[in-house]
Amino acid sequence: MTAYDLFETFTEVKPEWIDYNGHMNMGYYLVAFDEIATDGWFESIGIGPEHKNATNHSTFTLASNIDYLREVVACDPLRITTQLLDWDHKRLHYIHTMYHAGEGYVAATNECLTMYIDMATRRSTAFKDSLQSLFAEIQIGRAHV
Repeated sequence: MTAYDLFETFTEVKPEWIDYNGHMNMGYYLVAFDEIATDGWFESIGIGPEHKNATNHSTFTLASNIDYLREVVACDPLRITTQLLDWDHKRLHYIHTMYHAGEGYVAATNECLTMYIDMATRRSTAFKDSLQSLFAEIQIGRAHV
């Protein structure tokens, strides 16, 4: 795997994310990965809500896998990185890695595959050339988003 540029975001484990075992409930890992990391990364590369509103194109998740590696608890600081693994004219394949921001260990990973969608037809469509060029730049490490 090539080390492509990483997008990085920070949050903390919210008390309402804690389950009866005293650690972050598995469902909230997906919330953190999706609402904090994916949304932030998509905005930074220009395919977030503003893009959807301007073009009526968005992304739908085709697959998502989470590996839970180590627990985190309420108020733990988190650092989440996002790395573009691969892409084609309609899909993005990326991975998030969640770290305990204080201790540095990997708590979880989330690998995702998304499809670019024309919201008018609810069918897949190709990314514009400018976005495909950006993805190529990110993949070879020359784009700084």
